[in-house]
This record gives sequence, structure tokens and C-alpha cells, in this order.
Amino acid sequence: MAGNMHVVMVPWLAFGHMIPYLQLAIALAEAGIHVSFISTPRNIQRLPKLSPTLLPLINLVALPLPAVLGLPEGCEATVELPFEKIKYLKIAYALLKQPLKRFLEGASPDWMIVDLPVDWAAEAARECAVPLLAFTMFTSASNVFFGPPEYLTGDGQRRVRPSPESMTTPPEWVTFPSLVAYREFEARGAHPGFYGDNSSGTTDADRIATTLSACDAVAIRSCREFEGEYLSIYQKMLRKPVIPVGLLPREGSHEITNQAWRKIFKWLDEQKPKSVVFVGFGSECKLSQDQVHEIAYGLELSELPFLWALRKPNWAIEDVDALPSGYSDRTSGRGVVCMEWAPQMEILAHPSIGGSLFHSGWGSAIETMQFGHCPIVLPFVIDQGLNARLLVEKGMAVEIERGDDGSFSRDDIAKSLRLAMVMEEGEKLRIRAREAAMIFGDQKLHQSYIDELVKYLKGGIAKEK
Repeated sequence: MAGNMHVVMVPWLAFGHMIPYLQLAIALAEAGIHVSFISTPRNIQRLPKLSPTLLPLINLVALPLPAVLGLPEGCEATVELPFEKIKYLKIAYALLKQPLKRFLEGASPDWMIVDLPVDWAAEAARECAVPLLAFTMFTSASNVFFGPPEYLTGDGQRRVRPSPESMTTPPEWVTFPSLVAYREFEARGAHPGFYGDNSSGTTDADRIATTLSACDAVAIRSCREFEGEYLSIYQKMLRKPVIPVGLLPREGSHEITNQAWRKIFKWLDEQKPKSVVFVGFGSECKLSQDQVHEIAYGLELSELPFLWALRKPNWAIEDVDALPSGYSDRTSGRGVVCMEWAPQMEILAHPSIGGSLFHSGWGSAIETMQFGHCPIVLPFVIDQGLNARLLVEKGMAVEIERGDDGSFSRDDIAKSLRLAMVMEEGEKLRIRAREAAMIFGDQKLHQSYIDELVKYLKGGIAKEK
């Protein structure tokens, strides 16, 4: 047990960040560590409910988000904002530096765990003399791709990443064959988005460089069994401790009480084992009408059974407007499209699911792989393209072909789905996916990584296994 140790955690205001931070908070609390989880009131309300046994150990601290010009009232997370307004969320969040410092001065925590983009929190920790651990929920491969602080800004950045084209090949510090790099169409957005001025006053690269330079060590949602070669490079690159915390796989499933979903699970029960494709791009991936329709037609052409969790897009007036005309009638009995929140873990745990078509976000990849499903990946933003290449490099996934402009066709969707699910040429992928479940779903293995982190926080040294 960690006794009276107190850790403060400050994630970025995206649910793809807050949920892994909460999962880590729960793991630390189960080890006896007191955790103060910092966020804003609306986000705190929307987090999954904690087990009553953990309530004495996890304090959810709501710091009101200041109003800033350009940020719509009541918007406290990236999911509520179009891409061009996220810069205002960064400005507002940074205004919490003084309230955070007051909290730190009163709480006197043993450690603060901060997200890479939240540079102002890293500065607050340093100014209050609180030991600082950065926690990144991206893969080691993605972190290695972007490089150490000296290559994120200034002359170093201008030398190694002067243009979008420079992001289309693995960096010079990766000393083995690697597929992890952006496609040209991805790099055209990633380069200015990461290194360019985003009107918040600080580039994303600058923020991450500040946090990496300030921290005493870096914790990472990864494990040596999956990407040990990238972890080794990351440790050498940063010249400070890099502590894998495991993959934080979510455990078990809950009883389905919603009647609509009970009907869908009854349909799943009637399907053959490993025959159904689950399709889900989450709430933050805002697909255009053309993209949704090409995915829809691709699923139809594949002739495979599918379950599609599709959030109603902003461009659709009614649910029915999101899909091509007559689509539900043509796919009735073979495919199910649900327009409301979906119990993703329970779906993926169902024995009829055999593959998952998704954006290759790391959290979704972990959930897919822990059940041994074959990933069919269609990346869109941030690290998703890098994750897709990593999964392909490991022989575990099919990536859907794209045009030079990033477009994809229904035929490409159908071909990739059939390769992953039923074609003889895809059998090696399916075998690798089943083997991966032995790593991704091994709760004992990932608990051993948490134990390693706790030992480090208590003053021990996280040793290489």
C-alpha cells in the first residue's frame, strides 16, 4: 500500500485524454494512493461513476472554466467544438493556472501527473516545487515519431521537420525498419496543426516540449510486449525515466438494461461466432456526408453482417437523413445501425464480433485488440494515422486505401472488410489479432506495470524487466 501518498492529475479537456487519466487514477487508488483529479465542472459530471469503495481515495476537483471570447458558453471539452474553436478552449484552460497553484499550495501533493499539452500545469508544478510526472496516452511509436523536446521547437524543429513532407518518413532516430509516419494528405494538416501558430499563443509542439522538459519522468500507456523497441528509443531519446503503465484495459461488462440494446444483443446472439463487423468512429470524429455514405455503401457491398454505432452527424436533420436512401431496407436483417450511445465494451466482448472498423485511436485499438478482433482502420486526425501504420507494421490490421487527397471509396471499404473477416489471404491477420489478445487482455500483466509505477512514485526505481 502507498499509505498517505497524494497525487494530483491534470488531463487535457478531451475525453480521449480524460478517460485514460481516470483509468490510471482508479488503478492508483486501488493501490492505496489518494488522487485529486482536476477538471472542469461539466466534464466532472460526465465522467463514468466511480465505485463507492474508491470514493474516499479519488477526489474529483472541479475548477470553473473561465469565459473567453470565441469559446461558446458551456463548452468545456473538445467533443463540443468544431476544430477551429479548440484554440479558445486552450486559452480558457490555461487561465486555470493560478487556481491550480492555490490548490497545490493547500494540498501539498507528493506528485502531479500532467498531460503533455497542459504546459501551464507543468509550470505550476515546478513553481510549487511539486515533483512532476508527464503521462501520455499515445503509443511509444507516436511519441518517438515526434521526437525529444529539442526537435519540437526552434532550430531543431526547422532542421528535422521543416515541412509537411518531412513528416512522411520515419525520423532519423528510429534505427530499425518502421512504417510509422504520416501519409502526404495527413501531413498537410498535421504539420501546421502541430508546429504552426494556432492563435492560442503557443504551438502544440511548444506545449509538449515545455512539459517534457519540466517533468522528472514520463509515464506512457504502453507495454514492452507490444512495442518494446519503440519504448527503448523513447527512453534513450528523453534521457529520463520512461515508465510504461501497461495498456489500462477495461475489465468486464455490465448488464444491458436498455430495451433497444437488448433487442440488438438478441440479434448478435443469432449471428455466427466471429462473423460480425463492429463499426464505430466515436463522438469526436466528425465525418462528412460523403464519408458516411461511402462507409455505408462499403458495408453493404461487403455482404458481411455488421453493427454500426453511428452518432447522428450535424449535417443530418433526422436520424434517417444520415444514411443513403433505402439503406435500412436493403441491409435489414444483415446490418444494424444504431444512432444513440453504444455500450462499446459489451459489444466488443460479444462472441459474434470478429472485426472492428474504426479510426485507430489508441484507446479504441486497445479495446478491439484485447478481445482478439481484427482491426480495419480508417484514420482521420492527430495520432490515428501513426497508430494505423503501427498496427499494420505489427501484422495485426488492414488499413483502408486512400487517394492522394485522403478520399476513400466504397469498394476499398468492402475489399478491406472482406480481407480482414473472411478471405483466406487475411488468415494471418486474424491469427495475429487472436495472439495479440494474450497481451492486450492480460489483466495480470498490466497490473504488474501499475505496480512498477507505484514503486517509482514511492521512491523506487522502475527497472527494466
